[in-house]
Amino acid sequence: MSRRIDHLVIAVHDLDKAGDFYQRLGFQVGARNRHSWGTENRLVQFPGAFLELITVGEGAQIPAHKQGHFSFGAFVRDYLQDREGLAMLVLQSQDSKADAAAFAQRGIGTFEPFHFERTGRRPDGTETKVAFTLAFASLENAPRAGFFVSQHHYPENFWNPAFQSHENSATGLATVALACPEPDRCKPFLTNFTDAIATSPALHDLSFRLGDAHLDVMTPDDAAESYVSVEAELDQPSFVAFAVRVEDIHVASKCLDAAEIPYQHVGSRLVVPASAAFGVAIAFEPTQS
Repeated sequence: MSRRIDHLVIAVHDLDKAGDFYQRLGFQVGARNRHSWGTENRLVQFPGAFLELITVGEGAQIPAHKQGHFSFGAFVRDYLQDREGLAMLVLQSQDSKADAAAFAQRGIGTFEPFHFERTGRRPDGTETKVAFTLAFASLENAPRAGFFVSQHHYPENFWNPAFQSHENSATGLATVALACPEPDRCKPFLTNFTDAIATSPALHDLSFRLGDAHLDVMTPDDAAESYVSVEAELDQPSFVAFAVRVEDIHVASKCLDAAEIPYQHVGSRLVVPASAAFGVAIAFEPTQS
């Protein structure tokens, strides 16, 4: 059985500015959280998946990468030295320790599982505890595309329907797009990471089904055609776009119009170009599309 998307990591320089932008898109955006090593985030939650807007906070004590240990903070910091955008794809895990062992056996990651806890907040502002264990994988020659799985230890404290109501009528993630100069070269890694069998919807493109969503792998040219404007790395894999399902596409368009956010109609989708959205193209599509 293929994995499902847990969340997408979107690296930005100014967390509050990005949070305001996502609110203008029509999303409910959570309060600022801080990890013990100094990265800070704000979340957009859907049933079973979320967006993580992240930056490096003041006074951060970012641990370095070392043999057998992947530093989440260092990846975000290094990514932001070059660009903003969709930095990492995170899939769900029921047992991160077992997944780390499986990744090592498959030759896609030899990293120790990473456990951390932080304080969260309920809708009424009261504090609660959340904890996660992560298992990382690594795609060769892809320093700007991160991959890991996440196990939630207190899911009842994290997921909350009160956080999942959005003005733009968003109901969940539909697609994440990975641009690769040669998509077939990514196929073995992604098959081992997702536990999904790739299909080929176009000549050079691949698609991996992740529960009710998809990971689409395409050339930079095909990505630009699908998402109007993308900021793809031409010499290496990079995440360039994601799509969100909405119950009412007209409600989503009214949010964009009211906020004066540029977008184009591409088929049944409304697409906000990467140039207007912190380096990642954002598509809204009808739930029934």
